[in-house]
Formats: sequence, C-alpha cells, structure tokens
Amino acid sequence: MRGNVVQNFGFFMLFLCITITLIFLGSIVYFISIRGFKVISWEFLTQGPKAGMTEGGVAPAIIGTFYLTLGAILFALPLGIACAIYLCEYSPQGFTVNLIRISINNLAGVPSVVFGLFGLAVFVKFFGFGVSILSGSLTLGILAIPLIISSTQEALLAVPQSLREASLSLGATRWETIKNVVLPTALPGILTGVILSVGRVAGETAPILFTAATFYIRGYPKSIFSEVMALPYHIYALMTEGVCPDKQTAIAYGCCLILLFMVLAISAVAIFIRQKQKGLYGQQH
Repeated sequence: MRGNVVQNFGFFMLFLCITITLIFLGSIVYFISIRGFKVISWEFLTQGPKAGMTEGGVAPAIIGTFYLTLGAILFALPLGIACAIYLCEYSPQGFTVNLIRISINNLAGVPSVVFGLFGLAVFVKFFGFGVSILSGSLTLGILAIPLIISSTQEALLAVPQSLREASLSLGATRWETIKNVVLPTALPGILTGVILSVGRVAGETAPILFTAATFYIRGYPKSIFSEVMALPYHIYALMTEGVCPDKQTAIAYGCCLILLFMVLAISAVAIFIRQKQKGLYGQQH
C-alpha cells in the first residue's frame, strides 16, 4: 500500500513538473506571438529598415541570421561528429580521454561573451577576416561544437556493442562498421544535438556583437567577408536606441517572433529527419 502511494505521488510530481514547464513555454510563445503578429506583413519580411529603424522591414536581418546559423552548423557539425567518433570509437580509454571529455563539457558552459572575445582576437584581428559573416560563423561554430560533441558521444555510446561485433565478424573494417552501422543507428541522437545547437546559435547576441553584426547596412551581404545585420543584435539595437520607443518595441517583438519561427522551422526539419530515421531503423530490426 505504501509503495503504491509513493509511486502515485512520484507520477503526480512528474506530471506537475511537465505541466509547469508547458505553461511557461506556452506563455512565452503566446506573449511574443500576440505582440509580434501586429507588425508582421509582407513589407516587414521583404524590405529593409527605414526612418531610423522605426519603419520598413527586417529582411537583411533575417538573411544575416540565416547565413550565420548555416555557416556555424556547416563548420561545427563535421568537426563535432569527427571528434566524438574518435573519442568513442578509436581513442584508448584512460585518464587523458576522461580529462578531454570533462573539458568539453566545461567548455559548453562558458559564457558566450567569452567566445565573442575569442573570435574578435583570433578571426577578426589575427587572421584578418574582419567583422564579417566568416568571423561570426566560425565563432558561433566553436560555440556549438561542445554541444554537438556531447550529444554525439551519448548517441554513439547508446549503440549496442553487439551491432559492432556482428559487423566486424562479417569482415567489415572498423571504419566501414562506423560508417554503415554505428552512425546510421546513432543519427537520431546526433540530430537532437544539432537541434539544440541551432537554437543556441541562432539566438546568440554577444559573439556576433564583436565579430559579425552591424547596426545598419543598405542591401544584403555580398560575400562571406561582409558585415551583416542579425535578428538578435537588431532586437538589442531596437530596445536600446530609443529614437521612437513605441515603434521600435513593436518591431522588436516582430523580430522575436520571426527568430522563434526560424528556430522552430529548422528544428522541425531536423525532428522530421530524426523520426524518419528512427522508422527506418525500426523496419530494419
């Protein structure tokens, strides 16, 4: 009887935690949507800012955010997956490997402004890329690498050892086993890390503040060495400039809604691929 009471209480607490989380999440989405939808229009999505950013649209900021996020993921994803494969599949287990894993986990908790200062010192000044899409993408990519490595490691470690042994017993090499058996099985978990990293990269302000973002530009970036407007920095500029607070605040909420939609759209695509891969894996087994 006592065991049933404890179990029911545990289920109740879990349900309560989930409910509270969903309430907070729904409140944020509702709050932003109600205020953001008021300014969303075709002009707002396709034109640049006008009249001191109190009129017009935010198209350059949307494009800039997309470029920075895409560049960061293209840079971080192969490096993160390769590092995780080495740590899980090739490196000898010992103190050194454990120290590297602890360092990677600690790196994931470093404040983003530190990455911004690193990008400023290394990519902007040392390599001479200047304040540009390339500098911002590389900085954001370094920011995302620890998260991708950690999630990929967990996904690889979750693959049953019996699958590796079966592949090797059939004559496959170690790399063929990793490429054809381990990685496809671990892909859903890897995509989970990609989803989380996209959400973090797209919403970061401090790293691009030093390496990529500019207050205002005419038109769109012409190359990877061009400065860009970005939605997170644009929101910051609108809320701190103070030329016309009411109009700028409304535009800022519109930018928040667009940024939220972009992250959700990219995450939805990744989740679809993950679920499809899970379905294929289930059919094969």
